[in-house]
Amino acid sequence: MKSYVVGGAVRDRLLGLPVVDRDHVVVGATPDAMLAQGYRPVGRDFPVFLHPQTHEEYALARTERKSGQGYKGFTVYAAPDVTLEEDLLRRDLTINAMAEEADGTLIDPHGGQRDLAIRVFRHVGAAFVEDPVRILRVARFAARFGDFSVAPETQSLMRQMVDNGEVDALVPERVWQEMARGLMEARPSRMFAVLRDCGALTRLFPEIDRLFGVPQPPEHHPEVDTGIHVMLVVDWAASQAYDLPVRFAALVHDLGKGVTPPEHWPKHHSHEAKSVELVHALCERVRVPADCRELAVAVARDHGNVHRALELRPATVLELLERSDALRRPDRFEQFLLACECDFHGRPGYESRPYPAADYLREALRVVQEVDAGVIAARTEPARIRDAIAQARCAALSAWKQQAAAGGQDQTGGSPR
Repeated sequence: MKSYVVGGAVRDRLLGLPVVDRDHVVVGATPDAMLAQGYRPVGRDFPVFLHPQTHEEYALARTERKSGQGYKGFTVYAAPDVTLEEDLLRRDLTINAMAEEADGTLIDPHGGQRDLAIRVFRHVGAAFVEDPVRILRVARFAARFGDFSVAPETQSLMRQMVDNGEVDALVPERVWQEMARGLMEARPSRMFAVLRDCGALTRLFPEIDRLFGVPQPPEHHPEVDTGIHVMLVVDWAASQAYDLPVRFAALVHDLGKGVTPPEHWPKHHSHEAKSVELVHALCERVRVPADCRELAVAVARDHGNVHRALELRPATVLELLERSDALRRPDRFEQFLLACECDFHGRPGYESRPYPAADYLREALRVVQEVDAGVIAARTEPARIRDAIAQARCAALSAWKQQAAAGGQDQTGGSPR
């Protein structure tokens, strides 16, 4: 029995990156032998064990044979006679198909070290086409490693997989898992570029694919193309290290522009309502978690109102705060403002411009929070409590807005439309 460090740990060490997780392959072992040495089984689809002290994963060397459609359509063979080379052959990319012995000796039968040097994602073998998840993984790696490109032959195989309908067999939960991981990388836009180049974007996320080629008013959007704008927005969110709900909301905030009739371009009047509808559909289809879905719907619905916040009447500002559940969920409201800020900055020349709307609404929320609803309720007839509180909050906003205007607060900000 012999074990090797494999996959991402080897790749990241060679790239000079921190090694977070170390996975191991064990050759010449059986499950009973692993159990006898104190390893704890955790694998459901194939034999994987946790080391009794380090808790690192040790998987028995295995081969896979395609037996059905989709990423679960495999028959796995794990036995003592499976070699390390056979195990590495089933992996997706050459840069992930390297191993190290205990003394640090590199085992690289497929040229992974070479491809790291030339910054290329290249498939290991023809079996790459058997697992559609590999398309999503390549796209996710592109978002992580911004200076890598996809080898032409790998690009061809990925397009072949799309044409053969393999991506249509992906289960929603796995699609979301890979998308979410890609959104949390340094340049999420590259994930969508890879998916688009091989034709997978239109099959997996048609709402996003439709945005490319759709023009916007150049006076507000120097980049013009809606798809390019959305990619700039999501990359801005990544550059600020925002969390996943903010990044997802940034990605889908303008989906409605993809269905505006061409005769109405470049204007997209009332696209927000259609965006909300499409966000709901996308979230339902790929099983997006509630925190991401709720924030995305709020941003799609109201990002235009946030951009115009300084122009809104106090009553309308109060309605926006209430509709966004700002009083009850101020932390979520902060995420909401951050996603709208990403939309503002995701335009050429706007990266460093001030965005007064967000601070304006933060201050508006503070003003409303200072109104003592309990005191008002105690001195008001029950049937009128709601209206009385709203009137008091609106009056406080009016007084504050007049004071801000007298102080010469900027009323523009160059908001997108």
